[in-house]
Amino acid sequence: MGISSMRPQLSEGDIERLMKGETPDERAGIAHKLCRRIATDPLTDTERRHAEEIIAILAQDAAELVRKTLAVALRNSPRLPRDVALKLARDVETVALPVLQYSPSLTDQDLIELVRAVEGAKQIAIASRDRIDAELCETIAGEGIADAVAALARNRGASWTNKAFDRSIDRFAENDGVKTALIAREHIPVHVAEKLVSLVSGQAFDMLVNRHELPAQLAIDLASGARERATVDLVEQADRSQDMGYFVHQLDLNGRLTNSLIMRALCLGQMKFVEHAVAELAGVTHGKAWLMIHDAGPRGLAAIFDRAGLPRKLLPAFKAAVNVFHETEVDGGPNDKARFRMRMIERVLTQFQAIPKGDLDYLLEKLDFYSEQARAMETPPSEEAARRFG
Repeated sequence: MGISSMRPQLSEGDIERLMKGETPDERAGIAHKLCRRIATDPLTDTERRHAEEIIAILAQDAAELVRKTLAVALRNSPRLPRDVALKLARDVETVALPVLQYSPSLTDQDLIELVRAVEGAKQIAIASRDRIDAELCETIAGEGIADAVAALARNRGASWTNKAFDRSIDRFAENDGVKTALIAREHIPVHVAEKLVSLVSGQAFDMLVNRHELPAQLAIDLASGARERATVDLVEQADRSQDMGYFVHQLDLNGRLTNSLIMRALCLGQMKFVEHAVAELAGVTHGKAWLMIHDAGPRGLAAIFDRAGLPRKLLPAFKAAVNVFHETEVDGGPNDKARFRMRMIERVLTQFQAIPKGDLDYLLEKLDFYSEQARAMETPPSEEAARRFG
């Protein structure tokens, strides 16, 4: 049914009242009938032009009720012309919100510009759209109000990027609504979880630990200030999410990629982290760092060690740990990672002549932890290590 076939149901008086109706209620009633048909009926090209003329007239009506009726009736329709959608989007909230949240006539670039031009509830409406692409997501995260960013975090259709996460946390580290909404997402990057643990408490803290599978002790360590000890435990999660390079880069940007952290990770056999860390500090690719550490001989290791700015006094211990890593195998059985790390620590402890007390305490604590995990193993923890460092 086209525009012309609407006329038997709409009298000439109805059309006249639409254009010159004495009350907004009269014009809104006619507008509702017309817009429903425009949204659903098949239209010829001529009928489409007529429909667009009617829509343009409605969008300029002085009565808010009429413009709101137009916005609500055509909020999901691609037949709402883009120029009219933009006009309605800049109207008062009751008119603008349905269009901002639902209209397919607005392009992603339109929405980016609108985020920067509007405020309050209008930003929240944009952040609540069914689909938010990465660039729009980053714009809202970087320029939207807190409630809009929280709505964006709750939006499963939003394409969150590392940049969007970082912008949100940097801007709203003190805003509980934003932090809770981020934690409630199905997935957040490891480096984001690591940041959030020290910024939340109470139910949000529990949700972060439980929802994102952070070990409870890790969260406690982080929240209590023992961040470096706990950061090592996040390394494995970064490895699983294939986010290691970015995780290491974020640590470096925040001054957290310390010599001690690298050595502790090395002593646990977290070699991928060590490789990325050395590459980050040396300013080379991961592939180049891997070659220098593993396949270029002692001089290659020393060269990349120096280029990374690591202290020479750590080089002998670093070399020993790399050798132990190469000589220690993952056996492929149950709890093989635990047994591998236990053997790594045992051999490191027996070979290192001088270990800073903080690192020694850390390694002994980890030795106990991995020994417990690997208790099914027949061979008990090294008596030599226990005797020497007990």
